[in-house]
Amino acid sequence: MTALPAQGLAPVQRLQRINVAGAILSIVTVVVAVIWAFPIYWAVVTSLKPENETVRATVEIWPDTFTFEHYRFALFETQIGSWYLNSVGTALGTMVLTVSASLLCGYAISQLRFPLRQPLWWLILASFMVPTQVLIINHFELVANLGLLNTWAGIILPQLIHPVVIIVYKQFFDGVPREFREAAVMDNASEWRILTRVYIPMNWGVTTALCIVTFIWSWNAFLWPFLAVTRTEEMTITVGITQVNDAFGVYYARQLSAAVLAGLPVALAYLLFQRRVTQAITLSAGIKG
Repeated sequence: MTALPAQGLAPVQRLQRINVAGAILSIVTVVVAVIWAFPIYWAVVTSLKPENETVRATVEIWPDTFTFEHYRFALFETQIGSWYLNSVGTALGTMVLTVSASLLCGYAISQLRFPLRQPLWWLILASFMVPTQVLIINHFELVANLGLLNTWAGIILPQLIHPVVIIVYKQFFDGVPREFREAAVMDNASEWRILTRVYIPMNWGVTTALCIVTFIWSWNAFLWPFLAVTRTEEMTITVGITQVNDAFGVYYARQLSAAVLAGLPVALAYLLFQRRVTQAITLSAGIKG
């Protein structure tokens, strides 16, 4: 048998190392995916169990019997329709107002020159590090004094400021070549026309991604809607699912069925727009490069 040349062994060894590394990475990815998905699986399976099976001392990965009684209760014996409507309305309102205000703010800080521009930017960066929970009391006093408790406006107003959205827009506008702006200025375009005809068409992908993320943030918000709303019919879905219990105690399967229904629209939206978000991030990175 003819021995392989010594110089021919190196590529083979490198290929073997790459295959081993790829196999290890695949195994780690599968393990992490299983760990991440197991709570979702547990919630769905538990929501399909009879209530007496949820309080057993033994842990059962698969129920003995399935029932859709808890979903029937959540759909027809609660105000889940109103909760969905409130969540959709407040999430859309928060998304539109937040993205619009952040776009204008990011553009102004990036492209315009005005007094205290740099201190304002530093303030926005600093506010990014402040937990929103610290401002809860101030927000509640403001909304209460304005008479906006138990209203969509009261839910939306304190959620409008997301420094991270402003930062993303500002960084995007910084990455757009100055030649585009200079050409528009030479054509005597107004500032508003430059923004709407030059910059916004370039960042539709970024805006789409930020709209989806902001919508999900607002949909999943719990603490502030929980404090701002006291009437059951005005609650959002994340707060409303806490109302499926009664005076006799906690019904775990019933509560999890409501939680599954609450998360279903967001999960479907993510699955539908996942490719769009990926393309948006890739497009924005390409323009900046």
